[in-house]
Amino acid sequence: MEILAAVVLLLGAVFNVVAWPQFLRRVSSDPRARDAEGKATTFLTVHRVLVAIALGIAVLSVVAAVGLLIS
Repeated sequence: MEILAAVVLLLGAVFNVVAWPQFLRRVSSDPRARDAEGKATTFLTVHRVLVAIALGIAVLSVVAAVGLLIS
């Protein structure tokens, strides 16, 4: 059961690492991402925070998976 949990955690981490950066690239090229002066808008800032959280969860998932596999 621990191996299954570790695999699920690793799959979730891989998904986050693959999907979220692609999403951020699309959001960054959206016209709502920058104002007339070229400064980042709240739209872009919020999405950057969401991606950072998702990637942080991916790191924690990998650490938990490794911990499960070692124990």
